Amino acid sequence: MTGAPPRGLEARLRDTRAKLESEVDLWVATSGSPGGVHLIPLSYLWDGSAFLISTPRASVTGRNLLTDGRVRLSLGPTRDVVVVDGTAEPVAIADLGPQLGDAFAATTGFDPRELDEPYQYFLIRPRRIQAWREVNEMRGRVLMRDGRWLG
Repeated sequence: MTGAPPRGLEARLRDTRAKLESEVDLWVATSGSPGGVHLIPLSYLWDGSAFLISTPRASVTGRNLLTDGRVRLSLGPTRDVVVVDGTAEPVAIADLGPQLGDAFAATTGFDPRELDEPYQYFLIRPRRIQAWREVNEMRGRVLMRDGRWLG
């Protein structure tokens, strides 16, 4: 992609939304006093406005998100990255509902509801989304601000 002209806002919005809808895995960065800074890959379900993830409740990520809901997500390779800053809200399995739980399982290929270890779902609402490919796209990389898409 080196040497390609920077995409305009509409192209970036279209490409970013397509990536959110088609990808299934992302990197999740959390921080909190119980576990400190932590980064792990997780699968997700995107519903068009929020991400649904699940992780063991006792894991560093689970404990961090229960303590401090701030989270940073990253999708894609270095030269076509989407970075999301958001807030995570815990969702109990009992409150998840069968339709959403089934959609998560179908999309991610794994169903935490069937595991013996207690898993915690989190609904992550994006507050800021950035996307860029090369240094020439650093300008204009913010696509969502304060939870609202630009453009």
